[in-house]
Formats: sequence, structure tokens, C-alpha cells
Amino acid sequence: MVKTFDNLPLWAKVILSLPLLNILWVVYRLCKSIKKNNYLGIVLACVLLIFGIPFLWLVDIITLLVYNRVLWID
Repeated sequence: MVKTFDNLPLWAKVILSLPLLNILWVVYRLCKSIKKNNYLGIVLACVLLIFGIPFLWLVDIITLLVYNRVLWID
């Protein structure tokens, strides 16, 4: 899943960052942290899954347009 999302074109990444679809980016962050055995990232991704959805989509769109990647601690 991580490689698939990394290889998407920018327009597809931005569409997946829209409010209701942004949950996919939170799952992406969770998978990325699980792959690297980053326990802090796993816990943070679970917290964002519950509380971060209302505002995280805006952060994702901005970081995608500026850096072409989503912001994460890994």
C-alpha cells in the first residue's frame, strides 16, 4: 500500500486528500509506521484516525502541493 500511494500522480494524491477520502492517508501513515516498526507512529496514527480527520485533510493538501508527499514522522 505504501509503494502504491507513493507512486500515484500528484492529482490523484490531492483527490485522495479531500475530506471524506482522507482516511486513506491516515491508513497509509499507519501502514508506513507498521512497516518501520515505529511504535510512536502507530499510536499517533491511531489517534489521528479518531481525532485528526476533521483538520488533517487540509494539512495533507497543503503538504502535497508544496512537498509532493504527506507529512509524517517516519
